[in-house]
Amino acid sequence: MGIAVGAFSGFSVNDLSKAKEFYVDQLGLELVDEAMGLKINLPGGGTVFIYQKDDHVPAMYTMLNLVVANIDTAVDELAAKGIQFEHYDLGGGASPDEKGVLRGLAANMGPDIAWFKDPAGNILSVLQDK
Repeated sequence: MGIAVGAFSGFSVNDLSKAKEFYVDQLGLELVDEAMGLKINLPGGGTVFIYQKDDHVPAMYTMLNLVVANIDTAVDELAAKGIQFEHYDLGGGASPDEKGVLRGLAANMGPDIAWFKDPAGNILSVLQDK
């Protein structure tokens, strides 16, 4: 593929130590400290880089999706760790349930998905696609 020999994505946070605690302790992801920030080793391969930016503005879109085997188990485990799920009204009758899960599988309208934010306000999700 062209000139690239690899690729990764990155995003900013306003407090790298809070981000490290959140991504390791609450989400259970593997992080590697690097000189300029933190590298997340993603399940299934790939990486994403987190860096501190003092004038950080949270992403207003879902910037990291974590695929899970069972959405209800994942939401329950994360809620038990203090993660609060967002309840977005997507219109057209698409609303999340009391847990914050938008049930797309049963309606044949995409995955089951639940959104939450990291300590810097970036939007993440857990989703079950089968």
